[in-house]
Amino acid sequence: MKNTLKENRDFRRLYGRGKRFVSPALVTYVMRNRAGCCRIGITASKKTFRHAVERNRARRLIRAAFAECCGDIVGGYDIVFVARSCTLARTSREICTDMRRHFTALGCFGEKNDEKTAD
Repeated sequence: MKNTLKENRDFRRLYGRGKRFVSPALVTYVMRNRAGCCRIGITASKKTFRHAVERNRARRLIRAAFAECCGDIVGGYDIVFVARSCTLARTSREICTDMRRHFTALGCFGEKNDEKTAD
């Protein structure tokens, strides 16, 4: 698994200065970092999900969806996913589709063979 964000200041930094992408099941905050690797944080609020079982299931769904599409991300990014009320009604594959849409809009998926040849 990739590195995780745990500090409150990291989450607040992304909320304030990161790019935001919204879908019905997920809100994604993304910002480039200097570390060169992806660091993720996942939040599921008590206001949205009253029971711990629901919050943990939402986090597991998001983590599984990210595992499917994280191999295509080129470069280092700090990413925070915020679970929304209809996250539990979706499958991890549907959430992964939303993530791919968000990452494509940002340009996280770079060309794998992006080498320039000199003459």
